[in-house]
Amino acid sequence: MTTPAPLTDRGALARHRDRAAAKPALFLHEAGVEEVQDRLAMVNKSFTAPVIVTGWPDPWAQAFPEAQIIADDETLALEPASYDLIIHALALHWANDPVGQLIQMRRALRPDGLMLTVLLGGTTLNELRSVLAQAETEVTGGLSPRVAPMGELRDMGGLLQRAGFALPVADSVALRASYADLPALMHDLRAMGETNAMTARPRHMTRRAIFTRAAKLYAAYFADSEARLIATYDMIVLTGWAPDETQQKPLRPGSASARLAEALGTRETPLED
Repeated sequence: MTTPAPLTDRGALARHRDRAAAKPALFLHEAGVEEVQDRLAMVNKSFTAPVIVTGWPDPWAQAFPEAQIIADDETLALEPASYDLIIHALALHWANDPVGQLIQMRRALRPDGLMLTVLLGGTTLNELRSVLAQAETEVTGGLSPRVAPMGELRDMGGLLQRAGFALPVADSVALRASYADLPALMHDLRAMGETNAMTARPRHMTRRAIFTRAAKLYAAYFADSEARLIATYDMIVLTGWAPDETQQKPLRPGSASARLAEALGTRETPLED
């Protein structure tokens, strides 16, 4: 059997990030930092050994100067049972083995340590994905992979459980940006280092007619009242804890000592057989 090619070309991803580093667009990372800070503020626990996994160290190091920063390599530079907080910062959507990354973080946490992951999810750039697909189909009669597939929120809780996290939670925050035109959006994606790094991406120059048609479709279907193009960024946040005996445990089904109706002060209506 042959091993399938990895989804992400890590060499291409590194080149895209290097190119973007000269003048990066970091508003997604800034939003991610705010999300993480808000969630940590709700945790009644102090952390003394934090580490951050990211491909963009600067905004995260500024926000968490006490944290160790490591790269989002396929094998993470983490020591077993050494950290009480791990933040995976806007990089998991490029991982070829996201479950493997979660397992590595679970093993690196101390008991009752917290893992927070921020990543781009399934509806990210759905507008761009749609118009590029339609434009390429119309112009060439074919379809190429141009926007990387991203995890759906409904699947993320299962990934946390597979990785062995306790008290897993997955939720999302929808962010929207507007652009003057399609070239402005593409410029921003290049400045984020988030352009196409899939192994299966087209290796030839895209025909100008495809982008011309995509721009018209975008303006027709996804423009706001001021004729600016809307782009959606679906920020998924995963939270999980390393198991520990001190954590709350779910009750065994049927073990409740009081009826829910009594607690709510309402009348219970039995269902017919």
